[in-house]
Amino acid sequence: MKVILSRHIGFCSGVKHAVDTALRVPPENTLLFGELIHNREVVEKVEARGIPTVSSLDEVPAGSKLIVRSHGVGKRFYEECAARGIEVIDCTCGFVKRTQRIVAAAGKAGKTVLIAGHAEHPEVQGLLGWCSGEAAVVDEGEDLTRFCDKNIVFVSQTTFSEQRFLKIAENLQKVCQKTVEIFKTICYTTIWRQKEAEQIARNCDAVIVFGGLNSSNTGKLYEIASAHCKNVFRLERADDFKYEKFLFYERVGIIAGASTPDWQTQEVLFKMEENNAEVQATTMMDVVEGIDKAERYKKGQIITAKIVSATDEGVYVSAAGKLEILLAKEELATEEYSREAYAEKVGTEIELMVVEVTPKVKLSQKQLQKIKEEEAQLKDIEEGKEFSVVCTGFNKGGLTAELGTYPVFVPAKEIRSGYVKDLEKYTGKKLRLRMLEIRKERRKEIIASQRVIIEEERAAREAAKAEKEAAFFESIQEGDVVEGRVERVTSFGAFVSVNGFDCLAHISDLSWSGVKSVTDVLEIGKHYEFKVLKVDRENKKVSIGYKQLQPQPWDLAAEKYAEGDIVHGKVVRIVPFGAFVELEKGVDGLVHVSQITHEWLDNPTSILTIGQEVDAKIMAFNPAERKITLSIKALQPRPEAEPRPERKEHERHDEDRPRVRKSVRRGAASEGGEEDEYREWSESASFGASISELIGSDEENK
Repeated sequence: MKVILSRHIGFCSGVKHAVDTALRVPPENTLLFGELIHNREVVEKVEARGIPTVSSLDEVPAGSKLIVRSHGVGKRFYEECAARGIEVIDCTCGFVKRTQRIVAAAGKAGKTVLIAGHAEHPEVQGLLGWCSGEAAVVDEGEDLTRFCDKNIVFVSQTTFSEQRFLKIAENLQKVCQKTVEIFKTICYTTIWRQKEAEQIARNCDAVIVFGGLNSSNTGKLYEIASAHCKNVFRLERADDFKYEKFLFYERVGIIAGASTPDWQTQEVLFKMEENNAEVQATTMMDVVEGIDKAERYKKGQIITAKIVSATDEGVYVSAAGKLEILLAKEELATEEYSREAYAEKVGTEIELMVVEVTPKVKLSQKQLQKIKEEEAQLKDIEEGKEFSVVCTGFNKGGLTAELGTYPVFVPAKEIRSGYVKDLEKYTGKKLRLRMLEIRKERRKEIIASQRVIIEEERAAREAAKAEKEAAFFESIQEGDVVEGRVERVTSFGAFVSVNGFDCLAHISDLSWSGVKSVTDVLEIGKHYEFKVLKVDRENKKVSIGYKQLQPQPWDLAAEKYAEGDIVHGKVVRIVPFGAFVELEKGVDGLVHVSQITHEWLDNPTSILTIGQEVDAKIMAFNPAERKITLSIKALQPRPEAEPRPERKEHERHDEDRPRVRKSVRRGAASEGGEEDEYREWSESASFGASISELIGSDEENK
């Protein structure tokens, strides 16, 4: 019988971390929230340590320690634990945490979150607990048209079928009329196990699938294997294996879920060996003890050797009965080699790596140390931690780099959002990356993305901006006085930052007297106080004014002007009944036509022109009504009266006659029966009376 054993056997990194934590922490006052993993034997081991499992926070006493399994929990769970003084030992898988960050940012940005997965699965329930907005769980074959008018962020349960996820994503893109952001959040180990399950099933007569009966990822492996092989057996424990069922199969494949420990697979392999000495397993030497490795070395193999002697060239070591091998001093993990110091370590065992096997075996402690450091770093990277590399080159598909001994490849579509035409410009540049998967066809190659980091940060910024805007519009009201910094100016106004939000101060609201340029009043970079004029919450616009907090020119006029003052101004407007003279910006005075000159005027334009500067006397001042009456002629000398001619004798007798009152017509000549209006005056009337007093104002004539 030939056994094809999956390379991905044993716990994934997330499950291993959770199990190691549960088997390491002191059991006193410690509880486990939910089933640690979907493997009964492991759960029994944890319970045997005295760590009970609870299904609700109501069962957890205040002040306890609570282990959170790799599936994760919702945001409110942490808040309630903090409020009750419960210490959380968080074992959430790094890939699950990444998905939690994505859906949380999407919710804050007002987007609809769709999760591909099983609604009852604890990981999915935890993800829903991080969604602050609309969210739903979907599966293949569902009607997605109800989401056609939504902005969608699509993620997946980390153990979901990759094939089904891609089909749902394709359908979403077809029916959705708005933006669909797709994040393939399936754990890379899940993808590898699923692909390998298909390959093994295609090449075997029978397949054994190991894992808990309620394990989601094991269920997917069983489903995939069943699609490509007729004889698939699902086992929960090694005790469930019955050799007689496999007697007539020549090729048997063994695959296991991420929650299946190594020892269960090893037990089945031992049972096969016990019943059939001819069993051949492709990876038996990696999982079954008792295979003789003493006579063979492989490049990259880790061995334990004993120090036999120390020389000037290095130390000699022996491993599993082999002849003594020289470990060169350059390959020792020490800053400075000392023969005497290592002579004292004779008999001590050290861990080494086989770096060469031909023409002779070469060992290294330094290389092993470097690999372990890289593996520790890789573990963090596998859990979703961001890392940085310098781009060393590019090819047709994307960018290349190195992370220690690991090659790194960034596909062109993962550099940033949108198409990248010139890849060469990235050579020598620092890249911020997050791992997508590790390819192991020849050597470990990290496939990474910079785009996901950029998009996550953009989503976080948009969410923060939306939250900040919402808080801003909740706090601001029309009529408020606010302080702002002038950020930039245009021909029509200034944009002012008020609590980080841009508000517009229109140029017409900067000065009571009007300005030609914004910079005549405001200076970029300086802070000023403004009054809120209008708040448009629907369109997210706020109008503010600067002049509304400044005194108007007329408010100060009473302090500057009084009746009898001589003032200087400029003619700014001429009307039939007079001219308006600007004393200062915003303050005008009226010179009635009768007050321009001592001579009779038909029209003020015969004396005055726009822009002409004149001196005048204030005849009347009414600040309340904002009126100033001016007189130009008051500053001009009164013309001398012409001498009266000598009258003849017969004219002198006219003085004895009754005086005849003459009439001066007011208004236009009467035609068509209309009556003229008259104002009478006598020759003996005072010459000091003004024409305006005699004929009245233009308003009266109307």
